[in-house]
Amino acid sequence: MQEQAKKDIASFGLQELKKEMEGMGEKTFRADQIYQWIHQKLADDFSEMTNLPAALREKLDAGYEIRKMEMARRQVSRTDGTNKFLFSLTDGSMVESVLMRYKHGNSVCISSQVGCRMGCRFCASTLGGLERNLTASEMLRQIYRIQKISKERVSNVVVMGSGEPLDNYENFVRFVRMLSDKDGLNISQRNITASTCGIVPNIYRLAEEKFQITLALSLHGASQEKRRELLPVANKYALDEVIRACDDYFTATGRRITFEYSLVHGVNDMEEDAASLISLLEKRNCHLNLIPVNPVRETNYRRPDKKSANNFKNKLEKHGINVTIRRELGSDIDGACGQLRRRTMISENS
Repeated sequence: MQEQAKKDIASFGLQELKKEMEGMGEKTFRADQIYQWIHQKLADDFSEMTNLPAALREKLDAGYEIRKMEMARRQVSRTDGTNKFLFSLTDGSMVESVLMRYKHGNSVCISSQVGCRMGCRFCASTLGGLERNLTASEMLRQIYRIQKISKERVSNVVVMGSGEPLDNYENFVRFVRMLSDKDGLNISQRNITASTCGIVPNIYRLAEEKFQITLALSLHGASQEKRRELLPVANKYALDEVIRACDDYFTATGRRITFEYSLVHGVNDMEEDAASLISLLEKRNCHLNLIPVNPVRETNYRRPDKKSANNFKNKLEKHGINVTIRRELGSDIDGACGQLRRRTMISENS
């Protein structure tokens, strides 16, 4: 007889956990204690929950699991202190997370999937395709592990690592609710950013959630033709559809959209590209984040030099567009999405 899989207890919301306790014949206040242990005290095992009766801990251990997340590798930048983590999951899958330190607080960039199926041309995350979605707990526990390892509080979370969060919609929405829950880490939704390459139906769904998170659209091309060249998802969702969905998100939430634009030398950093961006964005309340592309060994894409990138930025600023060139962190380590995981997989298989 096949052994029944244990329940992923760290993905239960507090009210769901109370129902589980009632089903076990336990008082509901036990759910409060367990939830606090997992999401505030960041316990990795039921044995740590010392204010629970031993018999309850045994029952929890028999029917539930706090899914393991072990640090497989860690890289620390010598230039800016950025930490890149490679975590091993219960099933042996690997995901990446990054800890970035700013004057305003610590920011963590986490993964939402193991791999990715979006196929963006310049991204290492997608080279091996999608293995599986992450559960809400596996997203949360990247943050928890980093807090325990660094012994520092995380104040900002960016879901911009490997994977497309809106391709893992239900788990992502559960993650946002739990991360911003007063009974958990209680991180303000205004300090949570999610990056999407533009899955239109789920942008509309997300607007209906009435979250206060920042939506960051991976734009990368200001025309349908350029976008199609860089993002396969553009073959399914045209640029005008994506922009309408973003406008709807802004109207529903009051949260201005961030447009992410990877600058690729000779591909989307030319005069006509700047003109297209100006036409698209100059009348919108938004922020444009220019990102000189991180070279990936398997592609031929290269970044423009600093002078060219600044000239491109200045053209946009002259038309009133709120634009920045993203500060480069972790340049001496595998800082870009998917690079450390990809390199580790290649070395293990060679």
